[in-house]
Amino acid sequence: MPHIESIETLLNIYDDKLDEIKMLKNQVFDFFQLNKELNSGNPSIVHSLKARIKDREHLREKLKRKFTKGEEINDTNFFEQITDFAGVRVIHLYQDQFPVIHNAIMKQIDKKNWVLGEQPKAYTWDPESKVFFEELGLEVEQKESFYTSIHYLVKPHNEFPFYCEIQVRTLFEEIWGEIDHSVNYPLQTKNIATREQLRVLSKLVGAGSRLADSIFRTLPN
Repeated sequence: MPHIESIETLLNIYDDKLDEIKMLKNQVFDFFQLNKELNSGNPSIVHSLKARIKDREHLREKLKRKFTKGEEINDTNFFEQITDFAGVRVIHLYQDQFPVIHNAIMKQIDKKNWVLGEQPKAYTWDPESKVFFEELGLEVEQKESFYTSIHYLVKPHNEFPFYCEIQVRTLFEEIWGEIDHSVNYPLQTKNIATREQLRVLSKLVGAGSRLADSIFRTLPN
């Protein structure tokens, strides 16, 4: 087992910072929960929210994998190398709602209530969605798994030691993500049939999200 003592040291650092990590998670969650613009309309921009703190044993396994790959993680770069201690997931019904959420996040950045750890990134396999996200100034990356989501890393100020990861996705994409997570986390399944089924499901999800956009675009005023 690689770097057992180093892993235990890092886990102890995590334990010491856990209260602060929870407070950051709560602060980001409350922004989305209490923001009137994001919780108005029919349907409202935000459909639902989820929040989580990194599970200690999942963190242990993640550190093992990183050490096995030869990555150097120590007490000085721990919070730079691991950026998902806290997470908030923002779920909306259809893609056309996303720009409102994106603009709300970027307003927080402009007001210096949050700072970004990196440029926001959209993960998508869909060429039309790629253009949609690029027009909003997002970096776009395709994953082999057909994973679809938009990621932000935020923290209150530059001196704050760690980030909260914000994930934004449609309800269709959330369903796919939950199924994928169940079979591919913390270790990816080696079952070829399961992988292919997840790819097919991702395309059904894409079609569903596009149809949802069409439904709301064609509703009479």
